[in-house]
Amino acid sequence: MSDERYVHAWLLRVDGAWRRQSAAARASDLDAFCAAAARSEQRLAQHGYSTIGLRAEGELLLWRMADGLEPIQETAADLLGSGIGRWMTPVISMVGLTRPSQYVKRSTPQEQTLFTGDRSRYLVVYPFVKSTEWYLASDEERRSAMAGHIRVGHHYPQVRQLLAYSFGLDDQEFIVAYETDDLVAFQDLVRELRSTESRRATLRDTPIVTGIHRPLGEALQLISGPAA
Repeated sequence: MSDERYVHAWLLRVDGAWRRQSAAARASDLDAFCAAAARSEQRLAQHGYSTIGLRAEGELLLWRMADGLEPIQETAADLLGSGIGRWMTPVISMVGLTRPSQYVKRSTPQEQTLFTGDRSRYLVVYPFVKSTEWYLASDEERRSAMAGHIRVGHHYPQVRQLLAYSFGLDDQEFIVAYETDDLVAFQDLVRELRSTESRRATLRDTPIVTGIHRPLGEALQLISGPAA
């Protein structure tokens, strides 16, 4: 993959009527969807997170990365046409590009892609929009504000992060994602970031989607419910 890669955060909702299908029909649908996911993973990096009970809008978050938009689109079409995918509706779909930060000379291990190595237990992802005033401020002012923001982040090495640029590609300006095994530490990080100078420029940073990392079959089984 190149340095500039496309990130796709995709939250899916399942029609409640699907759960009223027979156990055999549900099992067949899950198998077909998992087969489509396996085909997808031959073309891009993809990880599944269960959001059932955590977000009213959807039950499955797919966190995806590819070299181009075409694999993202084509694998999404395959997933939606396969098994339980035919009963799914995308409720959040965000696209962005990973690019070198203008405020950091060299990324630390904390600022990894969130697609390599072992997965942490939780993924938190949300859209982010800054105010016009931020972009009209001088480069020196913005660098000073971001230095404080980055300094706070480095106090929490147990929280990894990713920033994807969505300018011109999607409604939001950025996709922000955090990965951690410690949600208490993550909440402490967020609380501390609220009091940094860069917070003044935040225009929008919701909806916030928190998912629990599970093998796809396990995440789907939670949606399906008991086999009987």
